[in-house]
Amino acid sequence: MKRAKTSKAWMKEHVNDFFVKQAKKDGYRSRAAYKLLEIIERDHILKPGMIVVDLGAAPGSWSQVVRHKVGNGGKIIALDILDMQPLPGVEFIQNDFREECAIDELKKHLNGYHPDLVISDMSPNISGIVVSDQARSMYLAELALVFALEQLNYGGNFLVKVFQGRDFDQFLRDMRAGFNSVIIRKPKASRDRSNELYLLGLDKKK
Repeated sequence: MKRAKTSKAWMKEHVNDFFVKQAKKDGYRSRAAYKLLEIIERDHILKPGMIVVDLGAAPGSWSQVVRHKVGNGGKIIALDILDMQPLPGVEFIQNDFREECAIDELKKHLNGYHPDLVISDMSPNISGIVVSDQARSMYLAELALVFALEQLNYGGNFLVKVFQGRDFDQFLRDMRAGFNSVIIRKPKASRDRSNELYLLGLDKKK
């Protein structure tokens, strides 16, 4: 009964959400587009012609934003464990990023090139058990960071969703070890009650 009430409350909030309405109006697949748009506007991390890897891409709103910004000369490779409806100009891989075969697939699509930007909006399936959810979320962020540090061009950037809590401080230290600057962002489209943050690593170190 409690879960049913919670679901109803979430649905009511979701339907009345400004960013949900705006996404429908602007043609984005989800409200998450506005999180990336705000960060792009503030930090100028997307330019025409860039190679971008989008991790945890489904349903595709971040890839939509990236496609618009990098133009026809850019390359976008999106990956998610869930299926994603095709997007023009976006190469999609359906695979589990926790598996080595997913990394191999990404490398094949990169075809010897190195991305200029890796973005990760990955989240685990939320169980409601805070400690467990936090640990699984941080594990995905750590995998994304390892991939970014291995594959990014020197001087490349990395944007990742994390949740405040256990292991956050250590993860922040790990990012600072790999990038010349690390910025913490909480976009307006992130719900107030959510403890999600975005960490932006700028200028991958040599």
